[in-house]
Amino acid sequence: MEPSKHLTTLIAFVLFVSLSTVSLATNAAEVKQKLRVNITRDLPSITVMDHGKPVVIERNQDPDHTVTAEYAKTSRDCPPFCIQPMQLLPGVHTIGELELIQFLKKKAEGDKTIEIIDSRTPDWYRNGTIPSAVNIPWTQIYRGASTYEPLVVESLLTDKFNAKVSDGIWDFRGAKTLVLFCNGAWCGQSPTNIKELVSMGYPADKIYWYRGGMQSWSNLGLTTIQPPQ
Repeated sequence: MEPSKHLTTLIAFVLFVSLSTVSLATNAAEVKQKLRVNITRDLPSITVMDHGKPVVIERNQDPDHTVTAEYAKTSRDCPPFCIQPMQLLPGVHTIGELELIQFLKKKAEGDKTIEIIDSRTPDWYRNGTIPSAVNIPWTQIYRGASTYEPLVVESLLTDKFNAKVSDGIWDFRGAKTLVLFCNGAWCGQSPTNIKELVSMGYPADKIYWYRGGMQSWSNLGLTTIQPPQ
């Protein structure tokens, strides 16, 4: 009887290990399946804060997912929707998704010298934006816009961008690094903001332009959010 008990215990232990191995393998397969579309080989996702809540930025994991209709158009009237140059202004940095993600990551880690700016009008912003971006419409900064107010822009530059002004003379030495985007390479909203800022004296080398904008971001299946109303 005693050997039989040992044999039964051994068989039970082997079955337990086998089932555990299968369970672990299944879980590993599920994780691998979930993360099969990474941002880069070594970066599956990042987490940022948006309106006080954590948001995970990752790529859509559905291999059959397609770009949304609003960013599927290939042709728009030009003007005004003309293809923008790769080099917008001397000194301004043109960047892609990975560089933008690094800025988002730095900001999420507490770097307060960075501001990510969605330059589109509020209707576009509310429809969906890049997590943690703030909406500063091009119509707010552009001096030719009917909504332009010098005192509002001055407040924006000092309170939001950390610039200083004394007797009408601007000091941008401690100003933030700005990363601007709009709808895509055919969109003139962020270029308008950038040109206005540089014309005011904002250092071009403190400005980064994500030329691909929401169209490229969406085409890569990256996370977007709808800001609270």
